[in-house]
Amino acid sequence: MSLQDARDTELQQLRHAAEGTSPEAWFRLAQALVARDQMEEAHGWHLRAAEAGFAPAQIELARMQLHGVGVAQSATQAVSWLLRAEASGHPVAAYMLALISVGGVAAPHDGRINQRVMAALNAGYPPALRAVAIHFGRKPDPQDQQRCLQLLDHAASRGDWVAALLLSERLARGEGCAVNLDAANRLRGQLQKGGILPMPALQVPRVATSTMGSLVAAGTLALEDTLQAPEARVLSERPRVAVVDGLLSADECRLLVATAQPMLRRSQAIDPQTGEALPMQIRTSSDASFDPLIEDLSLRLVQQRMASAASVELTQAEHLVVLRYEPGQEYRPHRDYRPAESLRGDVPEAGNRGRTICVYLNEPEAGGETEFPAADVKIAPQAGRAVIFDNLLEDGSPDVDSLHAGLPVLHGEKWLATLWLRQGRYRAF
Repeated sequence: MSLQDARDTELQQLRHAAEGTSPEAWFRLAQALVARDQMEEAHGWHLRAAEAGFAPAQIELARMQLHGVGVAQSATQAVSWLLRAEASGHPVAAYMLALISVGGVAAPHDGRINQRVMAALNAGYPPALRAVAIHFGRKPDPQDQQRCLQLLDHAASRGDWVAALLLSERLARGEGCAVNLDAANRLRGQLQKGGILPMPALQVPRVATSTMGSLVAAGTLALEDTLQAPEARVLSERPRVAVVDGLLSADECRLLVATAQPMLRRSQAIDPQTGEALPMQIRTSSDASFDPLIEDLSLRLVQQRMASAASVELTQAEHLVVLRYEPGQEYRPHRDYRPAESLRGDVPEAGNRGRTICVYLNEPEAGGETEFPAADVKIAPQAGRAVIFDNLLEDGSPDVDSLHAGLPVLHGEKWLATLWLRQGRYRAF
């Protein structure tokens, strides 16, 4: 029997089992249909099981509605199903509600985010363990640093490869612990056997405690700290350019690099004549765009921190993009606002890119500065440092002086995270 014949037989058996009255059988069939990319039919079986009160189906139905997979997108309906699953005590539903509430639209960003994440953490849900670990890793208190390490270890032991990478870096560098190269290398070896790429050799110093949540008491989970807008240093009024040092921690920088690395591809730029995105010599980097389908709570919280620093709602952000510049690569002088042609098919009601925030994720050995010629400003890469600038004038018209460039990297690599922030709402949640 061929593999395809076996798959067909399995699906036939699942269909036969689904003829009964078992919500679990309906759910299993729905999952098999998802694996075969038959999303519309899968949605119907998930809905049937969800209406019968089966919590795992309620959660999967909510995922489909949240991202518009096999059904029209509706964050409101997704939240409704998740609330039902949460009421039955399902920790993954609590986690997903926390993830949605980061945006503060479909679910409010309030103190319940901490309670919900704690419910998922207490159940040992790896993405929650990692998110809380990174939160405590921002704090200078030695006990919080220990909590970070313990939670990363717990998440890694449950199969979270990103947590394992973060833990290996801390062990190798002695962050929150004594240097333990043997343990770090064991972890790295296990990850490489599983096909996980090693972390590049990044220069990522620990950020200053003034931006690391030091105002929150040790041992306190307070994920709403991502809403705090840190003080920015204004370098130019026209174009408006500001800098925030130490916005992201070493763990957060590594999180973005680790997640982006398997998805890197040749960067594209928007043709000003046609509005089409194409590989062009103006931009020679590689990048990864984070589809909302792959976003977990850790990634959402980092993006919320970036949006807060830019004084813009997260729901106004386009997809997060992480870029890698190798020696000689650059982004020649350009402007971030988009031509009308490129906006017509990409949520035009959200308006143009009013503001940009970029965060350096490491320090290259030489080069890679961000330059604003009209302001005579040149900013050196520093891990965790954010550069915030306006692309439009106060009346909403393009600011031609927002011309800027990513200068060539001379030695080493430069990693950068970018959020382009629209004038209005771009995301559904």
